Amino acid sequence: MTQQEMYYRMMGNTGIQVSVLSYGFWATYGIKDRLSGEEGVRTAKDLMRMVREAGVNCFDHAEAYGNPNGEAERIFGIALKELQEEDADLWRRSDMVITTKVFWGGSGVNESGLSMKHCMEGLDASLSRLQLEYVDLLFCHRPDPHTPTSTVVRSMTQMVRSGRATSWGTSEWSAQQITEAFWIARTEGLEPPQFEQPQYNMLHRERFEREYFPLFNSPYNLGSTIWSPLRSGFLTGKYLDGVPEDSRATQEGYEWLIEDLEDRRERGEFEIVAKLVHFASNLGCSPAQLALAWCLKNPNVSTILMGATTQSQIEDNIDCIGVAKRLTDEDMSKLDEILGNKPDSWMGPGGAGTRELKTL
Repeated sequence: MTQQEMYYRMMGNTGIQVSVLSYGFWATYGIKDRLSGEEGVRTAKDLMRMVREAGVNCFDHAEAYGNPNGEAERIFGIALKELQEEDADLWRRSDMVITTKVFWGGSGVNESGLSMKHCMEGLDASLSRLQLEYVDLLFCHRPDPHTPTSTVVRSMTQMVRSGRATSWGTSEWSAQQITEAFWIARTEGLEPPQFEQPQYNMLHRERFEREYFPLFNSPYNLGSTIWSPLRSGFLTGKYLDGVPEDSRATQEGYEWLIEDLEDRRERGEFEIVAKLVHFASNLGCSPAQLALAWCLKNPNVSTILMGATTQSQIEDNIDCIGVAKRLTDEDMSKLDEILGNKPDSWMGPGGAGTRELKTL
């Protein structure tokens, strides 16, 4: 791995700076018998140490990760405590940004959703597993059609003002739902949402680049933590010749990925990925690095969530920073031609909804 300088971006209006690459625990730890227990803690420590030494300061979690018992959060909590004992300075809590999300808790009728009851109990359970007094970023993991937005805003305000979170945001909410929550908070003297965690990658652009465009501007100045930047590994090109035995698509609970791959073949996305693999080869980087670097070029991306499970994947992912610095405007235009999915500007074709933004 080439030693890369880590870059940091502001997380919306929170005043918190996050590394442009973060480490996520989704689909990684506590899944069935995979990376759970002592093995999970050992692996977590090794990879957490690796990303932290590279300058990563943000670690992403949710109560649903490693369910039914929140095993992913529990593994992180144990690993973090042991790492702090080994190197207290590197793992200072004040220099870290730790997140979690509430929505999917237990199987009981009141153990999920965004009621005040579940937000309070779900966050307390997460903090217990993480062995923390507070999280920095608290997400509403999905919109709740059964709980009024005003109730959700009051619940999140309570979580923040009680000191159990420093700020709150959303994940996969529509722009309308986010603006509704924002203005309820503004008019009632409550805490507004300040960041969103959406899916964003080369093949999934419309919501982030078009629907959310106004939210990245004043007064919202929304921050973002994007997930699935590699489209569940599809953009690495590893599925071009079939499904590898060690891929996520072969794991129990991820059978849907096989059907998804067939849908992508019908949409012609395999041909697009083959062109991206060729483009990456000419650029002298891996397809994964190209996909991550492309995301980094968008200044509205505050941080990219990595879900790497091996040191080699971590090394490859972190080197995307150097690739992003090498990508020219001409390169980005060529990539748009390959992808063929650049959304119209927010104001419509030929409209004034775009602006010049400084990129990496």
